[in-house]
Amino acid sequence: MRVRNNPNARFELENCNRFIQTREDLQKIIKSNKDKDVNIEIGMGKGEFISQIASKNPQKLFIGIEISMSVLAIAIKKIARFEQENSVKLDNLYVMSFDASKIMEYFEEHQVEKIYLNFSDPWPKKKHTKRRLTYDTFLGEYKKVLIKKGIIEFKTDNRILFEYSLVSMQNFGFKFLNVYLDLHKTDVDNIMTEYEKKFSENGPIYKLVVRV
Repeated sequence: MRVRNNPNARFELENCNRFIQTREDLQKIIKSNKDKDVNIEIGMGKGEFISQIASKNPQKLFIGIEISMSVLAIAIKKIARFEQENSVKLDNLYVMSFDASKIMEYFEEHQVEKIYLNFSDPWPKKKHTKRRLTYDTFLGEYKKVLIKKGIIEFKTDNRILFEYSLVSMQNFGFKFLNVYLDLHKTDVDNIMTEYEKKFSENGPIYKLVVRV
């Protein structure tokens, strides 16, 4: 469901100390948490997944990236609610708003341990293939920011995108660690996104775990 544009989103974000606006601010945070491995979620949506995984892994630093400021404004409120309801303080979780193609404008080379891609827009039309977050130009950028043997975890309920991503990652030379054709029928520990909770009953959830 498309989120209605919020004209006050930028103002709300700029008044949240969890929101990172510039590369300089991002690098200061990473360097001040140099003992923490950096994990990022590209397309974090309303923050369900990253809130949970950050709470389970306080020893890691999590950066959620979402291009829509209106969605991100909702996410920061949901994160705050998550903290209150679970009596936790997610000091290891920050958010940013930029297009994934610009990832190298913010991160340094080999700075990220793991990238999560959860239920990315499938862009089903052939003319939009280059917009898929597993298109080779995106994979090239991920490879630059990931550490040696860094990990990408990818989940989708779209079989066409799954098959496309499988081939794309294979052609790019990534090493497959795990391939799941029906994740919810395994005993693998799985943190569900908001989207996943709503729509997983409609069909299988596919997952790829690859190493660069």
